[in-house]
Amino acid sequence: MEELDLLKKAWQKDNHSFEQVTEKDIYKMIHKRSTSIVKWIFYISLLELGFGFILNIVMSFTKYDTESLELLKKWNLYNYYIGLSIIVYVVVFYFIYRFYKMYKSISVVDNTKNLLSTILKTRKVVKQYVIFNLITFALIFAVIFSYGFYYGYMDIMIKKGVVHPEISAKAICVSLLIITLITSFVTFLFWLFYRLLYGILLRRLNRNYSELKKIDL
Repeated sequence: MEELDLLKKAWQKDNHSFEQVTEKDIYKMIHKRSTSIVKWIFYISLLELGFGFILNIVMSFTKYDTESLELLKKWNLYNYYIGLSIIVYVVVFYFIYRFYKMYKSISVVDNTKNLLSTILKTRKVVKQYVIFNLITFALIFAVIFSYGFYYGYMDIMIKKGVVHPEISAKAICVSLLIITLITSFVTFLFWLFYRLLYGILLRRLNRNYSELKKIDL
């Protein structure tokens, strides 16, 4: 942002002589940097999706993947897993499409008002994307963890010779507490990851927005 700061200082020193030239130059600089930021948001979302695809392909050749699918079938969750996976990928592709559209849109805006509007939309969509990913992860993690605890407990009781095993209310409360704490902690780690990944770009976009508001006054 050094070039932008220099332009602003020059403009502030002599508002009359620099008003027409530097204000336009400042706008161009902000526009250029905002376009670059939105482009990187689009690229990062593509890399994130690509990493997920590659990881799934690699895992499909491992014993862990086979065992996981067998467990999902045993727990009667396999069809739900497939359905949810399709929904998640459709939504992710939708967000990537939105990022691409905003990148193309911000590349051709020709006035401060439209650039401000595009920046606001970008911030909103990025936040929605992060929230969707966090909620989806938390729900999937909590459900699988809960089923794993339930069936694991039942298997242990059956191996001990209990004919009709039941989970006590105390065990349910303790397990729910543990599941909630672990899910919250892991989701928090993912939130930190997204904050690092997109937070830097959004903060720069926010700064650009603030500078544009000053010009637009």
